[in-house]
Amino acid sequence: MNAMNMAKTAYTTSQSPIRTPRGVEYEAFARITHRLKAASTKGRTGFGQLAEALHENRRLWTMLATDVAADDNGLPQDLRARIFYLCEFTGNYSGKVLNDGADVNVLVEINTAIMRGLRQKAEAA
Repeated sequence: MNAMNMAKTAYTTSQSPIRTPRGVEYEAFARITHRLKAASTKGRTGFGQLAEALHENRRLWTMLATDVAADDNGLPQDLRARIFYLCEFTGNYSGKVLNDGADVNVLVEINTAIMRGLRQKAEAA
């Protein structure tokens, strides 16, 4: 590549959008929620995929719980407590999905509600 082409590409706009932390959280929830839905429609043949999606969902919620438990977290205490509770519920309920065949849609609905909240907060900003 010659110097002129390098100069042109150095100042072009980036093709990837700039993501806010809230947008990154939304995308993580959307990706995992999609995986939960897709795996749940496959029945017994999708059990491995469901287990993986549940594991990813637990990891996401654990990261959120870790974040809201930090002393320097700026969210209101009540909201932090509710997010922490949802993390505990998600972990426990995931076990019920795997062991007892509980309906995964409960977790999908929780994630979807969080996504709605993240989207509304972003639009208000």
